[in-house]
Amino acid sequence: MKKSAVITIAIAGFMLPFASQAKDATPFKPTATIQQIMSSIVDPNIDFVWNSVATISTKDGVEEKSPHTDEEWAEVKKHALTVLEASNLLIIDGRKVAEEGANTSSAGSTELKSTDIQKLIKTHKSEFNQRALGLHEAMQLVVKAIDKKDTEELIRTGGLVDRACENCHLQFWYPIHKSK
Repeated sequence: MKKSAVITIAIAGFMLPFASQAKDATPFKPTATIQQIMSSIVDPNIDFVWNSVATISTKDGVEEKSPHTDEEWAEVKKHALTVLEASNLLIIDGRKVAEEGANTSSAGSTELKSTDIQKLIKTHKSEFNQRALGLHEAMQLVVKAIDKKDTEELIRTGGLVDRACENCHLQFWYPIHKSK
């Protein structure tokens, strides 16, 4: 047997045990929980996008707020892209819903416990992924509206983001509200 063939066989034999592990292993190492991603990445950044356009009534009259300069639009886009990419973080396998014992309910809300949410997501993983994809698609439309500097479209697509979020919450966080 030629020396190169022996080396090839030796390398293949060495790598074989790792081949089955590699196809099952994810290259991602999820650390933050879904709850942490929502509270530290999604919520503050989507609030910035939503609050970039507003009608404010004061004692002095009505004030219209929206981005006007290229710099202001760029700042809104930065926040929108953060939410867009955060939607990908939500579907990484192995991510926990919340820290052990964390409260997943908002004030006055009747959301499920994190262990129940985790079970729902595991049981309906493809549906959860579709919900995250819905957020992703809505955010892509938001970014297009920002690129066109179209405040009316930004308002409309912001509503699509709100609907995408609420649809996921209704299915996984507080499904008990569906029947009411």
